[in-house]
Amino acid sequence: MARRTEWPGDSADSSRAEKELSPQEPAERARAICLRLLTGTPRTRKQLADALRKREIPDEVAEEVLSRFEDVGLIDDAAFAGAWVESRHHGRGLARRALARELRTKGVDAELIDEAVGQLDSEQEEETARELVARKLRATRGLDRDRRLRRLAGMLARKGYPEGMALRVVRQALEAEGEDTDDLPHEGF
Repeated sequence: MARRTEWPGDSADSSRAEKELSPQEPAERARAICLRLLTGTPRTRKQLADALRKREIPDEVAEEVLSRFEDVGLIDDAAFAGAWVESRHHGRGLARRALARELRTKGVDAELIDEAVGQLDSEQEEETARELVARKLRATRGLDRDRRLRRLAGMLARKGYPEGMALRVVRQALEAEGEDTDDLPHEGF
């Protein structure tokens, strides 16, 4: 009787299933690794390739398995990038620059990154910046104006917002609260 290959999800311990595959079956091991990693969350092709390399799957086998996963739609870096931008912009308030940086670290192709972050227009980005400042503004009350400006603009900078936009949004928020901003620079910190 032929031995049935265990796949992730067949047992309580998917890493055990991976280990039970013989070393002579690198393609089966590669498929099991990829399926297990894709079960929890979407991954980029590079993330999966790195995981296979770490587990000493031969490069040619990894390439074959990853190409097959792409062909059947289990790996889709464009869809990953689009979902990432949508999720991280709305969930964390990250700007295009920060999103592009994160996608680069995940190994997404530059063209796909440009396409994904292009989903956000500058009006959306500025509106999100305003919302972030509005949420943080109350926590800065009681501080002097310059300190508030630095904290709020710094928060936007860490989230990848352009310096000019950050300063403009913070100035407008402070003015709306009655702060005098006439002596503040219009560009740069």
